[in-house]
Amino acid sequence: MFKKVLRGLFTLAGLVLGFITGQSLLKLDRLAYFKNSAILSVGFLIFSALILGLILYLISPWINSLITKVMNYFEDNIQKVPTVEILLGTFGAIIGLTISALFVSLIPKTLLGTIVSIIIALILAALGGDVAVKKKEEIINAFANIKKVGTPKEKKAKVSRGIPKVLDTSVIIDGRILDICQSGFIEGTLIIPHFVLDELRHIADSSDSLKRTRGRRGLDILNKIQKELSIEVKVTDKDFPEIEEVDVKLLKLTQVLKGKVLTNDYNLNKVAGVQGVPVLNINELANSVKPVVLPGEEMTIQIIKDGKEQEQGIAYLDDGTMIVVEGGKRHIGEVMDVVVTSVLQTAAGRMIFAKQKK
Repeated sequence: MFKKVLRGLFTLAGLVLGFITGQSLLKLDRLAYFKNSAILSVGFLIFSALILGLILYLISPWINSLITKVMNYFEDNIQKVPTVEILLGTFGAIIGLTISALFVSLIPKTLLGTIVSIIIALILAALGGDVAVKKKEEIINAFANIKKVGTPKEKKAKVSRGIPKVLDTSVIIDGRILDICQSGFIEGTLIIPHFVLDELRHIADSSDSLKRTRGRRGLDILNKIQKELSIEVKVTDKDFPEIEEVDVKLLKLTQVLKGKVLTNDYNLNKVAGVQGVPVLNINELANSVKPVVLPGEEMTIQIIKDGKEQEQGIAYLDDGTMIVVEGGKRHIGEVMDVVVTSVLQTAAGRMIFAKQKK
């Protein structure tokens, strides 16, 4: 239906343009013969209108296809951009155009002056939009602070005690840090580097749907961290342009602030250990609060699948801990009593080895 409407509009536009073109052609001296006769003039105008109308009617499918592709392109790209960035970018562009009006008013009204005015307006509009998007967090915080001024009940200032904790991208996306902080086990200021925000935004804009979902989850968690926690949260613009890798920047910033890194990245944990940077690993915390299981302890489990080694069966506790059962492959799907033989504890998690109770 949309394509049919467009084709009709293009045909109508062709008829109008043909009529206008015919009027312009009749003013030429070469067509004076048609101009002197009313019937020939009308016939010439109708002929011009029909020719251009027919041409636009015939090429309208290609024009429709081009318009559809352009619309789909902009729609796909706009969906990847957060609404806040679109609004702030528009606001910044309007401010840029307002400022450009001051310069344009001083430029002479000539052809060259008009071209220069348009260029200045476009540059300042683009610059205003770019600055507004890059300073998104500061602008939002500024408006939030304005809202808070004059309210009858002022919230108490957040008190910062303890060593600063620098958050990396993985721990923000993971989300458990929000619950841990709400429980009161984390003290000190939470530091969120601006280059971590940029990495989150790039992940949220990824063409891969899984990465895009993870990135947007991270931004949502970050928003909750800033609004819901009773401890101080700071976004720092401190950067190290000479360093390209985000993880290396993170460790450098932690050293400068004399703080600790909050992460659940196993590799970052190892690199930080080599460089002597203190690390708080969320996975290690989760493993340490799991129920203690000792060799010889009995438990009832259900074998879910077979293991990597021959005749092994795999089961899981409610907290996700894997149990490897010797000879359990023959009992997949069955509930059975087992005895713990050993427990393997690593930074990646805990693994329990067991055998069938006799």
